[in-house]
Amino acid sequence: MKSFFRRTLKIAAAATMTAGLLAAGAAAASAHVHVDSDDPAAGGYSHLTFNVPTESASAKTSKLEVTLPTDTPFTSVSVKPVEGWKAEITTSDLPKPITIAGATVTKAPSSVVWTADAAHQIGQNEYQAFSLSVGVLPDAGTTVTLPTAQTYTDGTVVKWDEKTVEGQAEPEHPAPSFVTTAKDAETAAHAGSTGTTAPSPSDAPAAAASTSSDAGSVAGWIGLAAGLIGLAAGLTALARTRPSRNK
Repeated sequence: MKSFFRRTLKIAAAATMTAGLLAAGAAAASAHVHVDSDDPAAGGYSHLTFNVPTESASAKTSKLEVTLPTDTPFTSVSVKPVEGWKAEITTSDLPKPITIAGATVTKAPSSVVWTADAAHQIGQNEYQAFSLSVGVLPDAGTTVTLPTAQTYTDGTVVKWDEKTVEGQAEPEHPAPSFVTTAKDAETAAHAGSTGTTAPSPSDAPAAAASTSSDAGSVAGWIGLAAGLIGLAAGLTALARTRPSRNK
């Protein structure tokens, strides 16, 4: 009987450790700077939230720089204040004029830089959220990529600027990005009243907003489930081999 319980405890411990390692590995993979869009509908405005974790074991995050697109520029960018962080928006000339909603645009916001004071730098096992209000969003189905540079107090700069390719493994430092969806009814109605034509869903299929951390989050849950299934299987096998009492 004692031997049975010892074996049971060993298998339970091993299964729990396996599940923990799998979940920890997936969590580490998802600990990237990424962006979430609350409304990615084309032709409208959206709140973008950048979640920034500190991955360094010895330094803190002191600066964040987001590069804004110039091929599909935002005509409006505003920053939500973050305590202890100074934000600066830079406007630059576009490589070439762009027509947006019937107007020719030659300049647009090109970057946003947040810089922390010493008391509000992001430490180990901490993260901070930085929010922007942006618009007008480009046509449905457009991947809006926002390369980001994360600066640490020891001078290290981590550039989150690698392109994620569908069907291939996620790069080490994927650039934050999201995909615009079809215009919603309100935006489409406004476009119609101003004489512009909204693209139909058949012309540009709607795509859900995405972040580079989705795959890591899913993998974490899968790993945890796999560990629990292994634990259950081990206990069942031991129960079957447990010697029966002599009658």
